[in-house]
Amino acid sequence: MFKPQLLFQAIRTIPPRLRVTGAFDARPAFLGTRYISVSRPLLEKKTPEDDHDGHDSASTAAPPGASGDQEGSLSRTDDTVRVQYPEEGDLPRSRPVSGRGGPHAKRTLASFSLEGRVAVVTGGARGLGLVMSQALVNSGADVALVDLNKEEAERSAGELVKTFQTENPDADRLPKVTAHFADVSNPTSVNDSIAEILQAHGKIDNLVTSAGFTENFNAIDYPYDRMKKLWGVNVDGTYLFAVGVAKHLMERQSPGSLVFIGSMSGSIVNVPQPQAPYNAAKAAVRHLAASLAVEWAHAGIRVNCISPGYMLTALTKKILDDNPELAKTWTSLIPQGKMGRPEDLMGAVTFLASDASLYVTGADLRVDGGYTTT
Repeated sequence: MFKPQLLFQAIRTIPPRLRVTGAFDARPAFLGTRYISVSRPLLEKKTPEDDHDGHDSASTAAPPGASGDQEGSLSRTDDTVRVQYPEEGDLPRSRPVSGRGGPHAKRTLASFSLEGRVAVVTGGARGLGLVMSQALVNSGADVALVDLNKEEAERSAGELVKTFQTENPDADRLPKVTAHFADVSNPTSVNDSIAEILQAHGKIDNLVTSAGFTENFNAIDYPYDRMKKLWGVNVDGTYLFAVGVAKHLMERQSPGSLVFIGSMSGSIVNVPQPQAPYNAAKAAVRHLAASLAVEWAHAGIRVNCISPGYMLTALTKKILDDNPELAKTWTSLIPQGKMGRPEDLMGAVTFLASDASLYVTGADLRVDGGYTTT
């Protein structure tokens, strides 16, 4: 291919006496000139009157609202949706699910078994934490329920054992399920809780960090003290318990599996409810799992994240009772068209806690009905 710069260099090698005067005294203009082509439509905004084909009004060529009130309406938050997390005494109770345990004749991999393991579940007294605790119990683990409300945790621990006994009348042994208090955002409280668990169970093999909550406020009006509390429970609580359990595993020189409960909100922005601090907190949990997975891989400690979508817990039902229009909006944005149930997390947490996922670490398992794929 011809290159102008080669021609220019060749011309410069010709002796001055042989050059044609003025012909090559300067670099040819075409070698240093750049032409800019600017089309008129890029410089001028169109008006609806210019939209002869009926489509430009829906593009950036037209001013906001030119194509109608629907512009962005399904992808924006609504400041009128406001939900404050209930006080401890106002939280609805949860019960273990029925029909998910007991003897069965269906074959499965032995690597899913958690026999001989001890699992800690924060936020285990109710909601997602309680049902995931039940999954671990049904898979063979002993479980320590950690909650801010120890009395509720004790009640739930008793119901877990009772449900297991009902569904497994011929079991050789009953699972050991204990209840422990912890303010997961407080380092001293976390360390005391871990010490108490070790005294009761002798070891810890698995951790599930289910303690967390969300609130719906627009960012401008969200009280700072509540934001700090939300961040403290969701992020600090996850970090503090993970570090405490990892230290124990390293001292034992034992492998282990930690499962952080994040949210699809850590990857997308929910609509219509505004919840920027919660979304950011769950994004932090997701990336914390990936970061610790790398940092602790040498010790055989796996760290993964489960990111649930909309789950129909007792608390979610209470929110929908007060905001009935949300259910229709939420399910319209889910490809499967349905909200999940807490039971839909039982398989996911068992998989990540067990040896069935030995080569899985740093992963984010989204259980959201396809919400984050669209």
